[in-house]
Amino acid sequence: MLLDPLGAPDQVNARNYGNDYFVVISPAGSELKMDQIRHTYLHYLLDPLALKYPATIKRLDPLLEAVKRAPMEESFKIDTSLLVTECLVRAIEIRMQGSAKTPEALRADAVEKSVEQGYILTRYFYDSLAQFEKDPQGIKNAYMDLLSGIDVKKEEKRAADTQFASEASPEVLSFARPKSPRLLAVAERRLAAGDMKAAQELAEKALSDGHEDAGRALFILAQVATANRDMNGAAGYFERALKVTQEPMVVAWSHIYLGRIFDLQERRENALDEYHAALTAGAAMPEVKAAAERGLQQPYEPPAPKK
Repeated sequence: MLLDPLGAPDQVNARNYGNDYFVVISPAGSELKMDQIRHTYLHYLLDPLALKYPATIKRLDPLLEAVKRAPMEESFKIDTSLLVTECLVRAIEIRMQGSAKTPEALRADAVEKSVEQGYILTRYFYDSLAQFEKDPQGIKNAYMDLLSGIDVKKEEKRAADTQFASEASPEVLSFARPKSPRLLAVAERRLAAGDMKAAQELAEKALSDGHEDAGRALFILAQVATANRDMNGAAGYFERALKVTQEPMVVAWSHIYLGRIFDLQERRENALDEYHAALTAGAAMPEVKAAAERGLQQPYEPPAPKK
C-alpha cells in the first residue's frame, strides 16, 4: 500500500501487474478506504488459487455465455477465472458486512444486487461460505471443494432468470493484464472446443482493438475459415498474418496451411515453396518440421471424413 500526498484527496487507485498488487491512496482526513484495501487484498490472496486449477475453471466456461448481457466490465465476460474470483471476493465482503446484529435481509439484498450486475456466482459462494466458516481448514484447502460444488446448469438457469441491472458498480481493482492476449487466449480455447462463431468474434474484436498481436488474431481467423471450408478466405488470412507477425509458430504454421491449400488447388510448385518456408521458420519445432517434410514428399490430402 502506498500513500500519494500529491494525488486528488480521498482517491484510491488499485492495480494488478502480474503477481504484484498495489493500492495507492491519497490522504483525506484520518480514515483509510478499508473497503478498497480489503478488496485488493482478497484478490491478492484468491487470484493465484484460480490459476492453480485451470481444468476445473474451464468447466465453468459456459457461464461466460450466460453473463454476456450483464453490465459488468468486459474482462469478467471473457475470463472465467476473473469472474469466479470476483464473485468469491464479493461474497466474502458481504458476509463481513456489519456485525452479528446486522439483519440477514440486508446481506441478502447485497447478494442480489451483485448477481444483477452479472456476478452470478455470488449467491453460491455466499451460501457455501456459511459452511466454510464452521470448518477449521483454510481457504487454500477448501478452495477446490468450493469450485467443485458449482452446478453449472443451475447457475446458467439463475442467470437466465435474472433481470440484469442497467449498470454495474465500478470494479476497484484494475487488472493490468493485456486485454488482447486474454481475448485471443479465450478465442483459441473456443476454437479448440469447436465454437467457431465465438472464436471468430473474439479474434475480430482483438484485431479491431489494435492492442493485440494482429498476426495471432489473423491466424485464428484463418483457422476458422479453414474449418468453414472457405479456402480462399483462409489463404487471405494466412497471407495477411505472415505480413504482420514475427511469432515463429504463426509464421511456420501459416506456411504449412498455405502449402496444403495450394496442394488442394493443384498448385504444387507454390505448395513446395510454402513447405520450404515453413522448414526455415520452424526448424526447431518438431511438429512443424514433420508436417513440412510430409508436404515436400507428397501433395497434401485431407483426412477422410469420420463415419
